Amino acid sequence: MSTGSHGDVQLENEHFRVTRWTIEPGGAIPMHRHDFEYVVVPLVTDTMRVTNADGSVIEATLETGVSYTRPAGAEHLVENPHSTANIVFVEVEKLS
Repeated sequence: MSTGSHGDVQLENEHFRVTRWTIEPGGAIPMHRHDFEYVVVPLVTDTMRVTNADGSVIEATLETGVSYTRPAGAEHLVENPHSTANIVFVEVEKLS
């Protein structure tokens, strides 16, 4: 079953995992939990919907090149419900 998203791991070593994520229009990254602290580097300016494990919903505005970080333990579903273009970002997980 296609979710309309895919992640391509670009680098992984004992310290970091770097993944380029693409969420197609109408697509989603299914509910998942982050075991590590991470940084997101948006490659587009757009808005995505984030549904947290507790059911709260955030409309997250992305700006190309403006990074943000989240703590380990974040659990959410990430969707591209509004855009007609792909949402693309790089996620850098701090493994150690």
